[in-house]
Amino acid sequence: MAKRTLIKGGTVITVDAELGDLPEADVLIEDGEIVAVAANLAVEDAETIDASERIVMPGLVDTHRHTWQALFRNIASDWTLAHYFTGLHGTMSGLYRPEDTYAGNLIGILEALDSGITTLLDWSHNLNSPDHSDAAIDALEQSGSRAIFGHGAGFEHWAPVSVLPHPADDVRRLRETRFASDDQLVTMCLAPRGNQFATLEVTEQDWRLADELGLRISCHAGDGEWGKNRPIAALAERGLLGPTMTFVHCNSLADDELRMMADAGCTASISPDIELQMGHGWPATGRLLDAGIRPSLSIDVCCSNGGHMFGTIRATIGTQRGFDHHDAREHGGELTELKLTCRDVLEFATIEGARACGLDHKVGSITPGKRADIVLIRTDTAGMTPLNNPVGALIYDAHPGLVDTVLVDGNAVKKDGQLVSTDLARARRLAVESRDDILRRADGRNGARIGGDWIPKPYEAVDA
Repeated sequence: MAKRTLIKGGTVITVDAELGDLPEADVLIEDGEIVAVAANLAVEDAETIDASERIVMPGLVDTHRHTWQALFRNIASDWTLAHYFTGLHGTMSGLYRPEDTYAGNLIGILEALDSGITTLLDWSHNLNSPDHSDAAIDALEQSGSRAIFGHGAGFEHWAPVSVLPHPADDVRRLRETRFASDDQLVTMCLAPRGNQFATLEVTEQDWRLADELGLRISCHAGDGEWGKNRPIAALAERGLLGPTMTFVHCNSLADDELRMMADAGCTASISPDIELQMGHGWPATGRLLDAGIRPSLSIDVCCSNGGHMFGTIRATIGTQRGFDHHDAREHGGELTELKLTCRDVLEFATIEGARACGLDHKVGSITPGKRADIVLIRTDTAGMTPLNNPVGALIYDAHPGLVDTVLVDGNAVKKDGQLVSTDLARARRLAVESRDDILRRADGRNGARIGGDWIPKPYEAVDA
């Protein structure tokens, strides 16, 4: 018999333009697929999840996270991008063993699941051997999450401007063995350096590798000074833009480059809280929208900011609304209507994230026929009562502590506020052990230490 689950009596925010919001409705799931969304479904022989005093929403989608860095959570909370290059890439990354990569990915993706992120693009750019790749993937698979493993090469590839090609043999091995099918919970994309961090010749070679293997591309572009040399225009001149590509950050790209991306069908991933802290430039939210691109959201480096989407959501909406007010006053007036709505940003965090991962046919909305990646948010608290505007409450009031239930592909990975998919105590122990061992082997290099007072010397580029 089919496994059937009935989510009953919740405030359902479907993020589906046709279904809309349902003040009190049920969601029926069979074998991991959403089969019905309506009020008062007459269903027998189903496991029932009581969703009264809960918002039922699609799982959140993080389209760019360097998950391996979770071992050094918040060590970089007072760092700029230049400090980060020295502290993480110049000090810690080369010391990771495969078991450290496993520990970082496991605690990092469990953090994401715990906060309602059901799909995560693991932008894994510290793969110093095939064993590191396998360890990263093992953690993703064991978590119970939906994930995209972004193969981002090893730390030695990230000294700009690199002439090292992407490690194609490892990519081909993984595509043929662990990712032979695109119809599995953990899939694969290519996360190349692009022409900010590698030569155009190497970049074109990496692009051909992705095309050969049928892989989507996620690539940094427009993060700080690196993006002022018109990297998107250079790609466009070589015919290297297309709808299977997501560009991350986009802060310092020119307006015409954003239009080039839109014309080619590219998607974008933004990380406003990290971009503001580290100096990538002002978040490109409004400029992307003006160019015709609805962005997705990402956490980026969990060594600096919190690993939950609610903080990124609020940074996104707050910053852009500030820009919009400022622009109106610069033109001698005041806004009569806010341009960026709460619903817009909720879509960035769900369906637009799914689209940027090439998964919008599967997830991103509560739509019959899609897979059941669904989150229940408590509304029976002082901070959520009375529930007057459910979407506004999700954007401005929600936090990980209110995430009550998380389903991925119809399977419960969190129940009654507790993770159940993986041994959390083991994951925490492994994370602490790996962090301590890496610090021991760092032996004070560049002043490495925990406690919050380590500010490494900023990275300085050396002309070739």
